[in-house]
Amino acid sequence: MKKIIIAAIAQNYVIGSQGTIPWHSKEEFKHFRLTTTGYPVIMGRNTFESFGKPLKNRLNIIITRRPENKYKFDELMYFTDIKSAYNYCESANYEKIFIIGGGEIYKSEINNCDELIISVMKFEAEGDTRFPEISKDVWEIAAIKETAEFEVYYYSRKN
Repeated sequence: MKKIIIAAIAQNYVIGSQGTIPWHSKEEFKHFRLTTTGYPVIMGRNTFESFGKPLKNRLNIIITRRPENKYKFDELMYFTDIKSAYNYCESANYEKIFIIGGGEIYKSEINNCDELIISVMKFEAEGDTRFPEISKDVWEIAAIKETAEFEVYYYSRKN
């Protein structure tokens, strides 16, 4: 099972401001939707709350210290740690899973996953949450896709 981090970041690595994405890009949302549809998405509670509802056509997995705070949606699963979520997805024979945020989860998992798909917006942003540094010792760029609003960097783990 491939564990893939997917994120949209500003050029200065900002990913969030007070719990929300500090920009709106229909083109990037479409890229995210097309890439993750049909696969489990793993996120922290704050990231889920920023969406307000489950992402369609994906198993939505929330990592939370308080799984008893369940939301009124049937399409959600809760785990208290990401390893348990990985074990569940592995046992369910998912080909790949996407880690979609937020900052704490990206930081803890950036060197525990197999690939990174990073959309770098063509601007800097103000915010209080940043994506962790992508180590050139661990990751190499496998491909780059140019769009009007951002560039998508596909990283693979170095051997």
